[in-house]
Amino acid sequence: MKARICLLGLALVCSACAAPSLRYKTEINRLSAAGKFREADERVTAKKNKLYKKKDAVLFYLDRAVLLHDAQDPAASDEMLASAQAYIDELYAKSVSASAGRLLINDLTTPYYAANYERALTYYYRAQNFLQRGDVSSAAVEARRAVFFLDHLRADKRKGYNDDPFVQYFASLVFESVGQLSDARIARQNAFNAYRRLGGKLGVSAPEFSVPQNAGELGEVIIFHYNGLLPLKKTQTVQVAWSEAAAMASSPQETTDSVSPEVQNALAAGLFGSAVTLSYPVLVPQPFRVASSFVEAGGQRYVTQKVADFAGAAKMDLDEKLPGIWFRTATRAVAKQVAAAQARQAARSAANDDTVGDLAGMFVSALGAALEKADTRQWFTLPAEVRMTRLFLTPKTQDIKLLFRDGYGNIIGEHVFENVPVERGGRIYLHHRTAN
Repeated sequence: MKARICLLGLALVCSACAAPSLRYKTEINRLSAAGKFREADERVTAKKNKLYKKKDAVLFYLDRAVLLHDAQDPAASDEMLASAQAYIDELYAKSVSASAGRLLINDLTTPYYAANYERALTYYYRAQNFLQRGDVSSAAVEARRAVFFLDHLRADKRKGYNDDPFVQYFASLVFESVGQLSDARIARQNAFNAYRRLGGKLGVSAPEFSVPQNAGELGEVIIFHYNGLLPLKKTQTVQVAWSEAAAMASSPQETTDSVSPEVQNALAAGLFGSAVTLSYPVLVPQPFRVASSFVEAGGQRYVTQKVADFAGAAKMDLDEKLPGIWFRTATRAVAKQVAAAQARQAARSAANDDTVGDLAGMFVSALGAALEKADTRQWFTLPAEVRMTRLFLTPKTQDIKLLFRDGYGNIIGEHVFENVPVERGGRIYLHHRTAN
């Protein structure tokens, strides 16, 4: 019992290492919506070792990487992504269940383990950064790493997010750019398969772009329009009947988690009250005005197509994890009740005073409640969606205009890519972010 109380007491200090707050994320999003990506990155950097502790190093690098990418600083963005990938590789060589605090304190005691869709996107963003610097060969290396990761993911998972149609499609384009046509064909087929299988849940369908017969005499420009804001995670609390909490805690959804004998005994005996308060993460949609976009170039108009829905991927990921979250939350609630009962009994016996026992039990209960926090960490600087179009233009240096529409079809903004060097038989990748 003393060991359990000491663990909870120590955890009170550790609990100060909270996830980036909803208020903080909203502040960064406001800067992004205003196009102030550099300033947003400076704010994130200032929070290192404050909101981003050592266990959240992956998250710190990922959040910065997108802001720097959107600020058109591919070198700095790639440095962040390389660091993130190194940490991810190190973390996934270990067991996520290794931390006892995960079942006794809260999910925030473990390092940040990037979701599968986030891991896939690290390869995508690194490839884009290389393309922006004209290094197509290195971009192809990242594209190959992406499809390798997704191949293994499909082999390991039968349901849910087990492939990424957009990343596969993008990889096929990069393979084409370096003349690896067989790899491009395989990635393209994997992309279409994934669009058919997951497109409904992700809110996207396979892109349809027409390639003119004289494409070899023209130059191609591929434009990626990153749009919107990812839904933000926040903590939600709910009271459930004791019987429901017992069912959740006694039926683990994650085979690597285990329930202590004390908790099992408490469950069997139904020792505590009629209700238990549980905390869990929920996604809160973030409004943005831009609903669609199109491109004007060479006297023609090209409508962008929605090819990726990161918001949908975030929802899929959370839905898959919720059973395990509920299990751990319910188990912790029971364990903390056990600790409170043990503290109450021990203090009562030691002091031979019921009042002292009650105070000890109240203290441990309050401590346990204070420690119960939902894990709201996420790569929140990602856009909500990606829109894309492919242009085939007369070879020459020219300006390309990207225009944005709201939900009513009104043009509410534009961005001009100036002096784009379109070369015969060449291909250029451009990107722009809107978050308003």
